[in-house]
Amino acid sequence: MEFDLKITGGTVIDGTGNPRYAGDIGIRGGRIVAIGEGLGTARETLDAAGKVVAPGFVDIHTHYDAQIMWDRMLTISPWHGVTTVVLGNCGFGIAPTRKAHRPLIVRTLEKVEGMSVAALESGLGEDWGFETFPEYLDRIEARGVAINVGVLLGHTPLRLYVMGETATERPAEADEIARMRALVKEALQCGALGFATSKLPGHVGFEGRPVPSRAAPFDELRELVGVIPEVGHGMIQTTLGPWLLLDQIEQLARETGARISWTALLAGSAFGKSSHQEQLARSRDMLQRGLPVFPQVSPRPLNFEFQFREPLILEGMSLFKPVSAADFEGKRRIYQDPAFRAAFRDRFDNAWPALAQAFNMIVIAECAADRSVEEQRLVDVAAARGVHPVDLALDLALATDLEARFRMPVANHDESEVAGLLLDPGMVLGLSDAGAHASQLCDACQATYLLGHWVREKQALSLETAIRMLTSRPADVFGIRDRGRLAKGMAADIVVFDPDTVGAGPLKRVRDLPGDAERLVSEAEGVDAVVVNGVVLRRAGRDVIDAHQPLPGRLLRHGRAA
Repeated sequence: MEFDLKITGGTVIDGTGNPRYAGDIGIRGGRIVAIGEGLGTARETLDAAGKVVAPGFVDIHTHYDAQIMWDRMLTISPWHGVTTVVLGNCGFGIAPTRKAHRPLIVRTLEKVEGMSVAALESGLGEDWGFETFPEYLDRIEARGVAINVGVLLGHTPLRLYVMGETATERPAEADEIARMRALVKEALQCGALGFATSKLPGHVGFEGRPVPSRAAPFDELRELVGVIPEVGHGMIQTTLGPWLLLDQIEQLARETGARISWTALLAGSAFGKSSHQEQLARSRDMLQRGLPVFPQVSPRPLNFEFQFREPLILEGMSLFKPVSAADFEGKRRIYQDPAFRAAFRDRFDNAWPALAQAFNMIVIAECAADRSVEEQRLVDVAAARGVHPVDLALDLALATDLEARFRMPVANHDESEVAGLLLDPGMVLGLSDAGAHASQLCDACQATYLLGHWVREKQALSLETAIRMLTSRPADVFGIRDRGRLAKGMAADIVVFDPDTVGAGPLKRVRDLPGDAERLVSEAEGVDAVVVNGVVLRRAGRDVIDAHQPLPGRLLRHGRAA
């Protein structure tokens, strides 16, 4: 038997958690057709001697919804061995969207996901090429993509599409709910993986208004996800917050029977007043009672770089509501206002313990007006100058036209607690946020970080466990049916890496987005090859396929390539 591609001499870790073994893999027609030793000839052979051969990684929590329209390579996910991504998380997306609402969708993504308006407007252009959700999926399929893509229908664009701009302000009427239910059904039938929503207080949209999903009462959400059992497939992704609690998530799981994955179970979250241990206990209890509810965890410390021009990380505080609604000059006036400063100082000084700790760990990342303060803690510089940290931060911001950058640790800084979450069998790895917050963080590298830091350096996880966390586990939770395992008949999505060197490189700031917008990126280390549907996409850290040529990725309708 001649193969299209053969991978030889490697150590196979198949994604199931089973022990590793030596073997070759034969691929034909985009699928694995043979695993063993002494396989036949092939038109192309990858030598994996000394390397691990694993299923391509599955990233269930990305925000490439807009980027996929200008970046068919979906950088930087494939750099780190990711061969399948899920879009539409947290209920955000760009379809369905009427032409009149495009500016509002763009501004919402700017505010809530930290995306550059310049990049969005330049990258999407004037003619998006779609309006409805089915048209959006067709557009993705027609354009082509380097890796595989599944899409969730987002509650926010859905509400805006049906209700108009009042979607940010009020509950839906009965006829509007009926129209939204019909659109949910249409989306699921044409290939959506499921439905996504958010009630997170920090999800603040244009002019400081709540994102549309936050204005939806729980009964509306019940009505919309009630379509899932009627159609017979689909999962639910949501955030956890004060208006959508674990009790309500449990109710949705009972009523729909659908798998639910919520974002995110983080250790010591600065903006979460409830204990992650309590959330973990509740999640374990639900799973033990047979309810398919899976919290997402992240292996990385969650650090946000922010500017007071767009202080996303602070906008969940009511104090910042006027800031969210203000233009540039309005923000400057607010930051100079003694009353605002006094209130901010009080908030800083009297925050609950986790938030107080985060405030005290803020680092001045960049300040063109005074380079001497860079990479120093805000509280240390303030103490040396005899001023309050809030006043120093605002003064530095004003001195740089609000361009000064601050780095704030938000969660996952106690590695003993993070290890406990990663090791819990009820969790699913998520929250890379790839495609979002591009100038503020870069966690699209979490797969190689997990392998380098938690497996090799910390020895907290075996390679077999970590590979399962990156492959079959997320695929199963999100209903991705023919990916995540190395077995005969499965799609040939494969990553080859060196276990002795694999890791995520340091973050660096680049300007490679449309509109000359910037982002943080991390190069992968130790990733030798990435194969998508039997086609070699990357070798030795470089693309080997021209981004303008036909690409091997597929749109996963209902979790499977057509």
